[in-house]
Amino acid sequence: MEEESRINEAANSGDEKNQKEEIFTRVVRAGKRTYFFDVKATRKDDYYLTITESKKRLGKEGKIFYEKHKIFLYKEDFEKFSEGLKETVDYIGNGHTGTDDTVRSTENKAVEIIAAPSAGEFTDVEFDDLGKK
Repeated sequence: MEEESRINEAANSGDEKNQKEEIFTRVVRAGKRTYFFDVKATRKDDYYLTITESKKRLGKEGKIFYEKHKIFLYKEDFEKFSEGLKETVDYIGNGHTGTDDTVRSTENKAVEIIAAPSAGEFTDVEFDDLGKK
């Protein structure tokens, strides 16, 4: 897994327009996917994070395009998000395969339990199909 990060030099140079866009970026190349962790600022100088997953795809006409999925994570949610991510990664790292429908919390926190659907319950759905009847 390759990682690279950079601080937007325009943010340090006082360029007001660019300062509101990207402040810091970390790029993680992981197999067929690339993840971008971008720190950005609002007009009121509150930082937020965008997480983008990018996958190279081959289009119908043989042209390459990048499929992207983006999550916006705001400062007030950082702690809960990172706790949930850490707990989930630890759960998987301890050898759990996801077949267990229950979740145990080590700190006696209230945990919402969601049963994962079995593989047979999934279907191939394209976003383009959602608007068709």
